[in-house]
Amino acid sequence: MEEQLIMRAKKGDDEAFQRLIEMHIKTVEKFAFQLGAKESSVEDITQEVFIKVYRFLSKHTRGKFTTWLYTITLNVVRDQYRTETRHSKRVKAMQDEGEASVYVETFYDDETKALHEQIQSLDEKYKVPIILHYFHDLTYAEIADVLKVSEGAIKTRMMRAKKQLKEKLEKVGERQ
Repeated sequence: MEEQLIMRAKKGDDEAFQRLIEMHIKTVEKFAFQLGAKESSVEDITQEVFIKVYRFLSKHTRGKFTTWLYTITLNVVRDQYRTETRHSKRVKAMQDEGEASVYVETFYDDETKALHEQIQSLDEKYKVPIILHYFHDLTYAEIADVLKVSEGAIKTRMMRAKKQLKEKLEKVGERQ
């Protein structure tokens, strides 16, 4: 069904494109937040992702649509992050503190909040594979496609990320 919608959308069928958005909007929002986007930015990021999908849908010729969608989302989040870093550190710190905690407090229990914080503290090259694998059910091969690296690199990053998370979570447990 998704392939049919993509083909129809490529031919200019706006209804088919709207259905594609409806099918994938929650995935994009969740992935953007998990990558560290502020709650207040998630909607803008999601809109930008689907604008890019609309503009470049004709260029999507092979591979899974969701893999392509994850790649676009990752790039939009990175662009947004670069833009934010140009702003005052003081303003950014105030926004991050207030907005991120509201989203986390609303939707997550204490254990999940701690895990989210520890995942956010990982370097991007470790954080993204963890999020894609455990929260979006992508295989290592699919993650390699999204990040444009080898599957072996993903296996190594996952191993290192899990080790770092284990160490971080053990330290959190010791403090409690």
